[in-house]
Amino acid sequence: MKKPRILILMHYMELGGAESALLGLLQSVDPNRVDVDVFIYDHRGELMQYIPKGKVRLLPEVTTYKTIERPIKECLKSGNLGVALGRWWAKKTVNRSPVPKGKDDIRIFTRIADCVEPFMPKIQPKVEYDLAISFLMPHNYVLSKVKAKKKVGWIHTDYSTVYVDVKRELPVWERLDHIATISDEVGKKFVETFPTLKEKIIPIENILCPSFIRKRADEFAPTDMLQKEDCVNLLSIGRFSYQKRFDQVGTICRRIQEILSASEQPSRVHWYIIGLGDERKIVENIEEEGMQEYVTILGKRANPYPYIKACDVYVQPSRYEGKSITVREAQILCKPVVVSNYPTAASQIHSGVDGVIVPMEIDDCAKGIATFIGDNGLQDRIVGYLWSHDYGNEAEIEKIYQLAGA
Repeated sequence: MKKPRILILMHYMELGGAESALLGLLQSVDPNRVDVDVFIYDHRGELMQYIPKGKVRLLPEVTTYKTIERPIKECLKSGNLGVALGRWWAKKTVNRSPVPKGKDDIRIFTRIADCVEPFMPKIQPKVEYDLAISFLMPHNYVLSKVKAKKKVGWIHTDYSTVYVDVKRELPVWERLDHIATISDEVGKKFVETFPTLKEKIIPIENILCPSFIRKRADEFAPTDMLQKEDCVNLLSIGRFSYQKRFDQVGTICRRIQEILSASEQPSRVHWYIIGLGDERKIVENIEEEGMQEYVTILGKRANPYPYIKACDVYVQPSRYEGKSITVREAQILCKPVVVSNYPTAASQIHSGVDGVIVPMEIDDCAKGIATFIGDNGLQDRIVGYLWSHDYGNEAEIEKIYQLAGA
């Protein structure tokens, strides 16, 4: 019997939750059951090296796709005038109505996809796939540039936290055969925005491979995460964006130090941040709070797992998440986890059992973290629970096989 063919589209492989989720999926592929082609628009990012080429086939770059998210000047230099004009027109014509407070505006990404789509070439034009997956929006290209029997678009975002142009996005989502969501809660929030798409939703969790994560965690011991006596090392990982709330870590850390100093606990904390992006607001907050000695921005790390293994507590202070990959990875490495009470937190953490959820408000958040640091009994119970539970979910790949007809 002929094996089904699957195509997966992805932007690039920088450090990020969606990128890590894709690696987990690719690591779980059984090449005896399906043939998988992976088309990465731009072959950049620390995670490119971990694409399992023995299991999947990495397709070559296509210059037009490579320039979609590059500076417009670079588009022009590479001869992609259509892409440059499309992006210019998108910025000129995007809906600029006011954004509700507390929401991220992602309308420009949808508009750019609409405007550059006519200039993009076909992807593998001589091949008809059994299943084509667009792993990160926008999903325009899988619809118009790929020949496939079934087409799936993935959702990694909590749609209650973003502001979209529903009228412009809906026609794209409607043309997909299925819409994969990383959790029931993420699917529910998406349907609240697009109620007519309810029947297209299929839940497929982010696929994680514990053996791969543990192997990478043992590759080295970090020398830039200091082990000080009576100091609890906190770690957070993520892009330097509004979503992750690293711009308030300095304030939260100062309050934790004050709470610990006023208590009978002699310990202090040192908070490490791994990630990439514009760090200016984070640095400003750290300096304003006088926390330069207690908060360290480590920047990008191709392999963050040894840092998770070395920390005492993993903290996800986000304003919102879909379903945090790094939280689950920390649990796989049996680390006590603290997350802020973002809208989907309870769908991932059973507070007091496999982690702790603390309030979003800064003072209460700091108090919650400080209380957890001082409760060694609770930490031990959580670690014991994590050791006794398997957080791997490679079986989720079966849902993709079924979609492909394997």
